[in-house]
Amino acid sequence: MVVGRSMHDRFLSNAYVVGDEPGGVAVFVDSGAPLEPLLEVVERERLTPTHILRTHSHGDHVEHERELSGRFGIPVVTGDVVTGGLTVRAIPLPGHSDDGVAFVVNDEIVFSGDVLFKDAVGGGPADVCRDSVMQLIALDPAIRVLPGHTDETTVGRERDENPFVTYWRGEAPSLGEPVRVGGDEAELVVWSPDYDGKGKALVRLADGREAIVGGSRVERG
Repeated sequence: MVVGRSMHDRFLSNAYVVGDEPGGVAVFVDSGAPLEPLLEVVERERLTPTHILRTHSHGDHVEHERELSGRFGIPVVTGDVVTGGLTVRAIPLPGHSDDGVAFVVNDEIVFSGDVLFKDAVGGGPADVCRDSVMQLIALDPAIRVLPGHTDETTVGRERDENPFVTYWRGEAPSLGEPVRVGGDEAELVVWSPDYDGKGKALVRLADGREAIVGGSRVERG
């Protein structure tokens, strides 16, 4: 396969193009980053785009969707696709967004949107996000994970090293650190660096509910 990536310099959101082979067909995945690097790959590899895959509808992932669709006359899809030598399986993964979808391409790559990142996960209702993340972790460990923001990883790497996943798998205890979230007392269960460097946390609130929140909302120490 041929894979190209572009990343927005402010939002750190990724957009991708993946082709079956030079001179073959291709699909775009999201469109919230500058298009030029993707279009260069299309031209250099003589690819014919046939679809745009949308992982979710947040603005930093769909910014150039209409432009791409109009330029190539191709549809936006959120389900399974077979085109040329590409077989795309869509996995609905709510939590970070109600319409979240991951796309597994040829059982080699998964485009995880904002569900799973290197060392972190997307924010949202903790139980729903956990169920969605663990569906991805159940995939073949060798599958490459191309997330909606920043760095590539693998399923196996996140299964073994992602602090949210190791906690949910029962392999790591709660950090047990008293913190405040929005001024209220809470327990810090998991902390990760997150893709933007600001941190991401799983917290247990006073009423027992767990939530995944941005690190800037957590008062530590």
